[in-house]
Amino acid sequence: MTSNDNTFTVEKAEDSSGFLLWQVTNLWQREIKKALKPYGLTHSQFVLMASIHWLTLHKQQVTQIVLSSHTKIDPMTTSTVLRTLQTKAFLQRQEHSTDTRAKTVELTINGTNIIKEAIKTVETFDKTFFSTLGAKTTSFNEQLLILLQQKK
Repeated sequence: MTSNDNTFTVEKAEDSSGFLLWQVTNLWQREIKKALKPYGLTHSQFVLMASIHWLTLHKQQVTQIVLSSHTKIDPMTTSTVLRTLQTKAFLQRQEHSTDTRAKTVELTINGTNIIKEAIKTVETFDKTFFSTLGAKTTSFNEQLLILLQQKK
């Protein structure tokens, strides 16, 4: 039975891009959580540690602001998660060489070892998860980048 109420502009829920994105995001996050469990990391912790590792490999001095911008995680959440990672001895903070208001962030040896293993796990998971897109994966990533560009 169909209602005469025209609250929605779509005929079926599957026609709503936002609803589909929400469903896929929830599925992906649930599975990522399982993949990261052996490392004792939340997804936010993983993203920040992987970003520290990435930026360090690319010879960038890593600060909280740089991390927040790179990951699109708000500065307060970034700060909170970094404090947690510091208490786990996965990273350390030091005074910035030129900006007295900022601190640089770097992974400890233990943090580096853990994130290298976690990255392998997450990359394998992502490859499997997105493999159903086949040759459309590159196009899918390009479309996601277009969506990210709208809120710079």
